[in-house]
Amino acid sequence: MSSVAVLTPESFAEHRSGLKDQEITGCVPEDEAYIPTYLEAFPPLPEKGAPGEKAGEPVSAWGSKIRPIKASVITQVFHVPLEERRYKDNSQFGEGEEAKVCLDIMQRTGAHIELSLAKDQGLSIMVTGKLDSVMKARKEIVARLQTQASATVAIPKEHHRFVIGKNGEKLQELELKTATKIAIPRPDDPSANIRITGTKEGIEKARHEILLISAEQDKRAVERLSLEKAFHPFIAGAHNRLVQELSQETGARISIPPPSLPKDEIVITGEKEAVALALNRIRAIYDDKKRKTTTISVEVKKSQHKYIIGPKGNTLQEILEATGVSVEMPPLDSSSETIILRGEPDKLGPALTQVYAKAKSVMVVEVTAPAWLHRFIIGKKGQNIGRITQQLPRVHIEFTDGEERISLEGPTEEVEQAQAQIQEIIKDLLVRMDYTEVIIDQRFHRHLIGKNGANINRIKEQYKVSVRIPQDSERSGLVRIEGDPKGVQLARRELIEMVQRMENERTKDLIVEQKFHRTIIGQKGEKIKEVRDKFPEVIINFPDPAQKSDIVQLRGPKNEVEKCAKFLQKIIADLIENSFSLSVPIFKQFHKNIIGKGGANIKKIREETNTKIDLPTENSNSEMIVITGKKSNCEAARDRILAIQRELANIKETEVTIPAKLHNSLIGSKGCLVRSIMEDCGGVHIHFPSEGSGSDKVTIRGPAGEVEKAKKQLLQLAEEKQVNNFTAELQAKPEYHKFLIGRGGANIRRVRDRTGARIIFPSPDDTEQELITIVGKEEAVRQAQKELESLVKNLDDVVEDSMVVDIRHHRHFVCRRGQVLRELAEEYGGVAVSFPRTGTNSQRVTLKGAKDCVEAAKKRIQEIIEDLESQVSVEVAIPQRYHRAIMGPKGCRIQHITREHEVQIKFPERDDSAAGQEASPQENGEVSPDAEFVPRKCDIITISGRAEKCELAKAALLALVPITEDVEVSYELHRYIIGQKGSGIRKMMEEYEVNIWVPQPEKQLDVIKVTGLVANVERAKLGLLERVKELQAEQEDRALRSFKVTMSVDPKFHPKIIGRKGAVISQIRKDHDVSIQFPDKGDEQQDLIVISGYERNVEEARQAIQQLVAELQEMVSQEVHLDPRTHARIIGARGKAIRKLMEEFKVDIRFPQPGSDEPDKVTVMGLPETVDNAIDHLLNLEEEYMLSVTETETLAAYMKPPSRYGGGGGAGGFDDGNGGPAKGFVVRDAPWNAAGNKAPDMSSAEDFPTFGTGVALKQTSVWGPKKF
Repeated sequence: MSSVAVLTPESFAEHRSGLKDQEITGCVPEDEAYIPTYLEAFPPLPEKGAPGEKAGEPVSAWGSKIRPIKASVITQVFHVPLEERRYKDNSQFGEGEEAKVCLDIMQRTGAHIELSLAKDQGLSIMVTGKLDSVMKARKEIVARLQTQASATVAIPKEHHRFVIGKNGEKLQELELKTATKIAIPRPDDPSANIRITGTKEGIEKARHEILLISAEQDKRAVERLSLEKAFHPFIAGAHNRLVQELSQETGARISIPPPSLPKDEIVITGEKEAVALALNRIRAIYDDKKRKTTTISVEVKKSQHKYIIGPKGNTLQEILEATGVSVEMPPLDSSSETIILRGEPDKLGPALTQVYAKAKSVMVVEVTAPAWLHRFIIGKKGQNIGRITQQLPRVHIEFTDGEERISLEGPTEEVEQAQAQIQEIIKDLLVRMDYTEVIIDQRFHRHLIGKNGANINRIKEQYKVSVRIPQDSERSGLVRIEGDPKGVQLARRELIEMVQRMENERTKDLIVEQKFHRTIIGQKGEKIKEVRDKFPEVIINFPDPAQKSDIVQLRGPKNEVEKCAKFLQKIIADLIENSFSLSVPIFKQFHKNIIGKGGANIKKIREETNTKIDLPTENSNSEMIVITGKKSNCEAARDRILAIQRELANIKETEVTIPAKLHNSLIGSKGCLVRSIMEDCGGVHIHFPSEGSGSDKVTIRGPAGEVEKAKKQLLQLAEEKQVNNFTAELQAKPEYHKFLIGRGGANIRRVRDRTGARIIFPSPDDTEQELITIVGKEEAVRQAQKELESLVKNLDDVVEDSMVVDIRHHRHFVCRRGQVLRELAEEYGGVAVSFPRTGTNSQRVTLKGAKDCVEAAKKRIQEIIEDLESQVSVEVAIPQRYHRAIMGPKGCRIQHITREHEVQIKFPERDDSAAGQEASPQENGEVSPDAEFVPRKCDIITISGRAEKCELAKAALLALVPITEDVEVSYELHRYIIGQKGSGIRKMMEEYEVNIWVPQPEKQLDVIKVTGLVANVERAKLGLLERVKELQAEQEDRALRSFKVTMSVDPKFHPKIIGRKGAVISQIRKDHDVSIQFPDKGDEQQDLIVISGYERNVEEARQAIQQLVAELQEMVSQEVHLDPRTHARIIGARGKAIRKLMEEFKVDIRFPQPGSDEPDKVTVMGLPETVDNAIDHLLNLEEEYMLSVTETETLAAYMKPPSRYGGGGGAGGFDDGNGGPAKGFVVRDAPWNAAGNKAPDMSSAEDFPTFGTGVALKQTSVWGPKKF
C-alpha cells in the first residue's frame, strides 16, 4: 500500500526554514553554491507511533498537521442479489431497462449512479452525490430495480401518530433511511397493522424502528378520572396554581376541562409511576373537599353577575385565592339569578361578603335626554363627553340611536359624578338650544344646499345653527334645524322663503343663434356679467359650444325672467341688425387709395357710416372688401368706396335684365361659368341679386370696353339657357301621379328617354299638388306634354273589371288594415280593389278605375299571387337578446328589409323566463367555442317570400346582429374620451350609432367596448382611435412640464443603487420612465439624488430607491482574510467565477486593490445569513486552492538551484548565467554515491543504447511530463 504526502503552506514554510537553518550553519564559502544532502532534499515520511517520539517534538519537515476538508459529496455502495433483481436479462447489460431506470433517477435526483455486474449475477450499485440526493436515489433504486416484498407490524393504534411524527416528518425520515414504503391505516380504520413494502433488509430495519417507537410509548400511561365538576376549582387551585404544582412535582400532565365545557373528566398522562402519583394526590384533594365543604345559595341580580365574574373570570379566582371558597355562577344565557358558594363553613361568610361587595362595586344608571340633543352632549369630535371620560376613566357611557336615554356604567361614586355632569350639560343645552322641523319637497333640496354647499353653509354660519337635510336615498322631505332658539326661527323663515321663491320660479328658453353666444357673453364674460348683475335673481345658462345648440335657458322668478328675456331679445335684435354683411369687389390696385395715408380714408368711412370694414391682406388674391353693420350703413359705405374707385379709373357700371330663374344656371357649379366670363373680360365684376329677392337685374362693373364684352357674353349664355329652359305645366290628380311615375319610376323614365324633357312632380310640401312641370327644349317639352295629357285622359275614363283570386290568398291583401290594397290604389291611379266578405266563399275580386290603371293593377295582383304561391318560409336562429336591436327604432330596420326584399318577417313571442336563463351575451353575436348555441322557440325568426328573396332577407337580418369589439385605449385617456358630463362619449355614440362601454375607473382596464352594426362599429373604432391620437398629442404637450423630487441617500449606498455598469439604476429608470441624477464629485451635497419625470413615476421611482436603501441598510459587511495567492482562482477568468458566486449567495464580494496594505482582506456584504454562508464557501475554496498553490510553489522551488543567493541554473542543458554549463540538480550522500554503487553514465551508449534513428527528444521537466 502506498502513502501520499500532501504539502501545506505551513509544512512547506517549515521545510524551507529547516533548509535555511542548515544552510546558515554550514561552513561553506559564501561564493560557493550550497549542495544539500539526499536526506535534506528528500526527508523520509514519519512512521506512525514511532517509539521514543516525544510530544511536541517536531518529527520532520512533513510532520505538521494537515487540516481536513469536509466533503460535501458522499458515496454509497449496495448490492442487489440475483434473486431480488427485477430485470434479469443479462444479454444487454447497460442497455436494458436497468440503464433507463438509472438514467431517469439521475435526472430526477442529481446523484451519479454506476452499475456493475458481480460474478454471482448480482447487481452492485454505487451512488455518488450530496447526502439528500444519495438517500433519495437509493430509495428509488430499491423501489424500481429490486423486487419488493411486504410485511405487516402490529402496534397499538394510539402509537401510530408517533410513527407519523409532526407533519409526517418522522415517517418520511424512516422511509428514506430504510428505503421502504410504509402505509399506516387511517384514524377511522379499526386496523392496527402497519404495512411495510421494500427489500427484505429494508423491511427488517423499518420493522425494528417502528417497534422501538412503540416500545418507547408503552412506557407512558393515560388515566381518565371523572369527578364532580363543582370540585374542579379546588383541584385546579386559584389561577391554576395547584394543578401546575402537581404537574411539576409528579412529572405528569394534568388536563382539567374549562368551566365553560360541560365535561367532568380529568385526563392525566405521563410515565406510569408519575400518573399513579398524580392520580392519588387528586383523589385525596377531592375526598378532603367532599368531606369538609358545604354550600349556600344567594340571589343576585343577573345584570350584576358579570361584575362578580370579572374580566376573564379573575374576580372568581381572587375570591377562591382569598377565602378558599368556589363561587358557581349560572350560565350567562340562563335566566337564573342564583349563585352557589361552596367551601368550608367558617370561610363561607367572608366569601359571601366579597361576592356582595363585587356585585355592588359597579352600578348602571340611565339619564333621560332628547335624542336630538345627543350629538350636542357628545360635542364636536367627542370633546364634551371626552372630558368626562378622562376625569372618570372607569365610567362607560353609551348613547342609543333614536332613544331618549343615556346609559352610564361603572363604580358607584364615579357614575354619580358622571350623571351629575351630564345632567348639567343637558340642562344647559335645553336652556340655550332649540330645534324645529320643516317639510320641504325633496326636489328643492339641492337648490337649498347650493353649489358646493354655498347656500346651506351661509345659513349655518349666519344663524349659528345646524341644518340636517336628508339624503336622496332616504326619500324624505323632513329638514331639521337645531341651535340657538332665535337662530333656528330665522333659519326656518329663510328656508321657507327660499322654497316659496323656487316654487314661483319659471324656466324660459330663448332661441339665439350660436354665432351670437360669444358676443353676448363678451370677453372673459364681461357683458353677461352686466346682464346678471342687472337681473341677479335670474340664472342664465348657455349651451356647451360642442352641442351646437341655439337654446339659452333662463330660470328665476316669473317677472324677472320675463324682463331678462326682453332685455336679451333687444340685445339680439341689435346684434342681428348690426350683423348685416356686404361684399364689394374693388380692383386690387385701388385698395391702397381706399385705405388712404395712414388709414385716414378707411377710418373716416368707418366712423361716418358706423360700420366695420375688412380688407384682404396684401399677399391675398382676393379683391373683396367686406362691410359689416346695419344694412343702410353698409350700403352707404359701399357707395362711398365705389365712388373712390370710379374717380380713380374709367370704371363703367351697367345693368342687364335676365330672368331670375336663369341666374343659378348662369352662375354655374360653384360660380364656374360667371368666373370664366369675368376672367375673360379683364377682371370685370358681375353681381347677381341675392336669391329670393325676385330681382332680374344683373350688375356688370369694370373698364368700359371690358363691360360691353362681358355683357355680350352673358346675354349670349342666357339665350342658350333660355332655349333649353322652355317650361310647360300640366294638371293631373295627385292619385294619378304614382301611376304616371310607375314602379321604380319606369313609366316616367320611358317618357324622358323618348322626348329628352325633364318632368317635375310636386313635392308633398308644395301647395299646388296637381301641377306637373315639364322643362327642356320647346319641341321636347311639347312632345312630353302631349304624351302625359294622353295618359291622364285615359285615367279619367273609369271602367269596372273583375278577376278570380283563390280564397286562401285573400287574407294577404286585406290584412294589416288593407295595406296591400292601399299601396295598389296609390300606385295605380287610385284604382279601387274590392275583395268579397269573409264567409261568402267567393273568389271574384272587383277592380274599378281608369282602364290603364285597372289593367296594370290586375297584372300586379297576378304577380303578387304568383309570389304567394311560390312562397317559402325560412327560419333564422338569432338569440332573443338581439331581436330588439335588429328591429330598430319603431321597427324601421325590419320595415326596410320587408320593403326592399318583398318578404314578410315574423318575430317569435318574447320568453322572459328563457331570457333570465340566458348565458351572458357573446361578443359579435356568436356562440362561444366552449358552449354550442342551441336555438329555442323564442330565438326563431320566420321569413316568408320567394326563396331567393328570403335568402337575401336572411343575410340582411344576420348583418343586423350587433357585434362587440374591444378597442385598446389607455385607462388614462378614458376620462378625456368621456368628456365633460359624458358629452364626448354621447356625441360619438350618436354620430356612429353605436353603444360605447367604458369600464369603471377602479378597474383601470385599458379596453373600451364598442357594440353595434359591423359597419358602424368599424367607423366608431376608427373615430375612437383618431380621438386617442388627438388626446395623446395633447398629453405630449402637457408632458413638457416635468416634476422633480430631491431625496437624501447616504453616499455609501450610491454605488449599490447605480449597480454594475449602471444596471440597477438603468432598470429603475426604464421601469418608471424617469430621469435620475446623482451628485457630481465636486458637489457640496453629496447625498442628494434628483428624480425627474411624471409625478406618479417619480414617486414610484423614489419608493423603489427607498426600498433598495432599506434593503442595503439591513445588510452587514464582514471581512475575511484569504491568502492573496488564491484570489485569482476565486475571481476566475474575467470575473466569471466570482460573479457566479455572488449571484448564488446574493452577496457582494470586494477584493483589495493591487498595492493594498492588507492584500489578504476580502470584504463580503449582504444579509447576515448569506454573508456567513458565502464566507464559509470562500474559506473552503481557499483551502482547496491552497493545495495546488503549495504544490506549484514546491515544484518551482525544487526546479531552482538551492543557492543561498538564488544564483545558478535549473535543469541540465541551461546556461548558469556565468557562461558555463549548468550542473543540474546535485545532492550529497545520495544512495547511488555510496560505496559499491555507481551511478550509470547517461552519456554512455553501452549503458543507454539508442534504438532506431535518433529522434530529438522534447525538453521535459525532471519531474516528468507537465500535467494540465
